[in-house]
Amino acid sequence: MPGGRLTQQERQQIALGLADGLAYAEIGRRLDRPTSTVTREVMRNGGPTGYRADLAHRATERRTQRRRQTAPRAAEAAPQEHGRDAEAVRAYEETFTTVLLGSGMPAMMSRVMACLTLADSGSLTAAELVQRLQVSPASISKAVTFLEGQGFLRRERGEGRRERYIVDDDIWYQSMIASARSIAQIVETAREGVGVLGAGTPAGNRLENVARFLDFVAESSIRAAEQAREILHTKAPAPAEDQAVRAASGDAAEPGPESQDAP
Repeated sequence: MPGGRLTQQERQQIALGLADGLAYAEIGRRLDRPTSTVTREVMRNGGPTGYRADLAHRATERRTQRRRQTAPRAAEAAPQEHGRDAEAVRAYEETFTTVLLGSGMPAMMSRVMACLTLADSGSLTAAELVQRLQVSPASISKAVTFLEGQGFLRRERGEGRRERYIVDDDIWYQSMIASARSIAQIVETAREGVGVLGAGTPAGNRLENVARFLDFVAESSIRAAEQAREILHTKAPAPAEDQAVRAASGDAAEPGPESQDAP
């Protein structure tokens, strides 16, 4: 599998693949590149409908130059913990950020969310975010305000007067609940529109169908979040433990011939 950055020719092949309606996995297979590489490339450069090979190549060159200019400051960052590969962590953070971008989260908010999520502490101060992301304090402040409003993080008073921004185990649950409440407001507003535009009219029917659909989605989301919440507070089993648990479950669920013959 070739390493290094994508070439301009590879970007042109990605553009052709998108035009032909190929999936990211198929494009990656033809380029002998990981699917995540293709996904990250497309999502950070206009998405599947706006991707342009030449523009993407120039944008990458600009990002590379900016990275070189900030390299001395970035070198001051703390070394990677747990023996991690710094380059692999950086590449994964880009992938995680790209996925958040693809979900509709704005760029700077995606970067802050990814940075907080991948920090072992799950919390950073504004100054730490500025140092890690090499952006202005104003950019961090705007991103934090947005993320807090969406339920993606919370604030805590740290040492002195510094606030810490926290992404803990319960944040994704709280975010889903906040999203469901927002959907419920749309449902209420849509049903108000039915009364204004008239039940049985084309516009009224459309709003009623939207309300019914979103009402079902909101209720299902809340129910699923409540049922799955305990997963967020359960320690994930180690791979060996996980295999042992599955093996034991399989033995219990599918007894062998000897146990079936036992009285």
